[in-house]
Amino acid sequence: MEFRRITNLPPYVFTIIDQLKVEGRRAGDDIIDLGFGNPDLPSPEITVEKLQEAAANPRNHRYSSSRGIPKLREAMANYYDHRWGVKLDPETEIMSTIGAKEGLSHLMWTLVQPGDAVLVPTPSYPIHRYAAIFAGAEVREMPMSNKADFFEIMRERWEYSWPKPRVIVLSFPHNPTGACVDLDFMERAVDFARENNVLLVHDNAYAELGFDGFLPPSILEVDGAKDVAVELYSMTKSFSMAGWRMAFMAGNPEVVAALTKIKSYLDYGAFQPIQIAATVTLNEVPDYPREVNEIYQSRRDTLCDGLARIGWPVEPPKGTMFVFAPIPEPYKHMGSVEFCSKLVTEAKVATSPGVGFGPGGEGHVRFALIENEQRINQAIRNIKDAFPDLKPPTDTA
Repeated sequence: MEFRRITNLPPYVFTIIDQLKVEGRRAGDDIIDLGFGNPDLPSPEITVEKLQEAAANPRNHRYSSSRGIPKLREAMANYYDHRWGVKLDPETEIMSTIGAKEGLSHLMWTLVQPGDAVLVPTPSYPIHRYAAIFAGAEVREMPMSNKADFFEIMRERWEYSWPKPRVIVLSFPHNPTGACVDLDFMERAVDFARENNVLLVHDNAYAELGFDGFLPPSILEVDGAKDVAVELYSMTKSFSMAGWRMAFMAGNPEVVAALTKIKSYLDYGAFQPIQIAATVTLNEVPDYPREVNEIYQSRRDTLCDGLARIGWPVEPPKGTMFVFAPIPEPYKHMGSVEFCSKLVTEAKVATSPGVGFGPGGEGHVRFALIENEQRINQAIRNIKDAFPDLKPPTDTA
């Protein structure tokens, strides 16, 4: 049988590194895993306690609501007000999704069809691209850079695209590059969308992970944003709830209603005890993300300082839980898959090849900050020993 939706999918390059990691561990190697962005920090205690309590009640074992129980949507509306000063109607402007990945995938089914185009950054989190492809749309790419004016890149790529993209996907702080924008960028993007009748989809997965005092904005802070934008917010990183699969889409009420209709045919929402636990978490420990953020900032500093010491200088990102490092000059010829393979087999450090995030990621390695400082320092020592052509800076003092 021909599986037509997956026939043209490229190999998932991350599996190459995963296989090498598995083989190394079977051989007894201590592999330091800085590859998959899978948070190692615990969920809040109150979250776990409330889940246990709610799961013990048989009434919560029944089908739930695909758009989220009312109290969960109210809690998320209150959280947006607490965090960004954004007022949302929990009846019409918020719905829950079974993780942001599911939400974005079904959102693209709602928004586009064959013959439509979607504008997506490159490099980017793979589902940003493939959600549009699975829905039958064509993808147009806009290069992501920490140094260029990304708004001008977005505007230019939209103007030179045909057909004109109906949807523009944004995500700041950005995975994998760590690029961040301010509220001024969001205002310009909203104005552009309004002028050109295009919908903005902002994946705010790293909403709470801003470093050195930087507070990532929500696109919904912009006046009139709800006319042209929706935003996905996930509890995965902010509340360290990856396996719980709890996220939300907020913003334009017509889009929320459309996705609600699609999802009513596809699922009954998350397991109700999870929704109840998420509700209590948002209401009772809304500042938990600050604790999480401090830990990731410390790990970022440990990694970037350590890489600089061994001759691999990297610009510290202002946000996310990743460091996107250019392959060091003596090893650039290898490409990201070969270099990451060498990292895991010789340095015993697993990372993600930049090309796995699209062609724009080639020449880079993504480190995930999912090990503690002691393990990160061990990774630095391993890399130094395995890559002798790295030249530590000389002390000229």
